[in-house]
Formats: sequence, C-alpha cells, structure tokens
Amino acid sequence: MSFRVALFDLDGTVLSTLEDLADSANAALAMHNMPARSIDEIRCFLGNGMLYLISHAVPEGTSPEKAEEVLADFKAYYGAHCEVKTRPYDGIPEMLAALRAKGILTAVVSNKGDFAVQKLAERYFKGCFDFAMGEVAGIARKPAPDMVEHVLKNLGASKEEAVYIGDSEVDVLTAQNAGLPCITVTWGFRDRAMLEEAGATVLADTVAELQDLLLAP
Repeated sequence: MSFRVALFDLDGTVLSTLEDLADSANAALAMHNMPARSIDEIRCFLGNGMLYLISHAVPEGTSPEKAEEVLADFKAYYGAHCEVKTRPYDGIPEMLAALRAKGILTAVVSNKGDFAVQKLAERYFKGCFDFAMGEVAGIARKPAPDMVEHVLKNLGASKEEAVYIGDSEVDVLTAQNAGLPCITVTWGFRDRAMLEEAGATVLADTVAELQDLLLAP
C-alpha cells in the first residue's frame, strides 16, 4: 500500500470515547426517567450517528418526538462532558506525527456531531489533522460516501491517493461506497469476528501494525 491521504474515523479508531458517550447517554435518559443502558449496549449503538444512538437507547415504543427531546439533552450534556474519560489510544498521536513527517495528509471523517468532532480534535490532536469533519446538515453521513468526498475535495486529493481507516462495519461499508481501500482496526467498538463478517480484509491489531501498513512503500 502507498497513500498520500489517510482518512480516519474518530471514535474507536483514534480516540477512546466509549465511557463518556455511555455516561452522557445515561445522563440524558435519567433526565426523562428512562432506564440506563449498559456500556456494552451503548457500544453496539455507536457508529451511525447520535440520533441512531439515542433512538436505540430509549425504551422500545418511545415516540420520535420524545426521542428528539432526549437527543437534545444528550447533545447538551455530552458537549459539556466529552473530555472527562476520553483519551487517544496509546501510540496514536505518535503515529499521526510519523505520517505527517512523511508528507501524508490526515483527516477525520466521523458520524459524531461536528460540534464534538471539532472540540475533541482540537483538544487531543491539535496540529495532527489537516481536516476534521463530523455529521452536519446537508451532507449524508456514513456509510454514504458524501463525507469522504467532501473531505477529499477540501484536501485537494483524489480517491486514488486515499485510504480509509475505521473500526466498525459502518467504516468498512463507507470505504466500499467511496471506492477506497480500507484498513480496519480491532481495538475499537467491534470485535474481529464481527469485522470480518462485515467484509474487512485488511486488519490491524496494534497501532504499530497500522503505521507499518500506512507507511509501506
């Protein structure tokens, strides 16, 4: 593999965010007297955006209008508490620095709300990414290819130069839909068996393995 552009998912790929997401979802549920969800349940609900997360976290039969209320409270709470337990995975900042030292452009493409993506990218990866994008109105979220195409356009790069790196079935499908090769990491929100079932063919079990794949001549 040889690439000029590396596009990364955020949650579960470069940033460990599960605990803060679970705490925030349960705080929003508690505001509406709804039962809490386990961290493993929250893990399964992640990857398809915040509305998907909350729509699955609320009790079955909850009206869409009520789910929207919970979503609003989740966004407010998470916006204020998204940096409590969150941290980069070990070795990720150093890997990003190594890529940039080789002239590789790096970017984030995430289904997390853009407000949180910008805040977390600035907080934990200042100077590490050339572009960062979360879910915004008017651009279809992953696994549609629209976000990938938008980021590549802003970077002045083509699909032939790029690779997508993620940790879930959503990311595998995003890369397929965008026509990009995909490297799937196994330390995130899905296990290896689920990733292989989703079609992942190039997997990295460690950050060192991922770096080797990205810098291979």
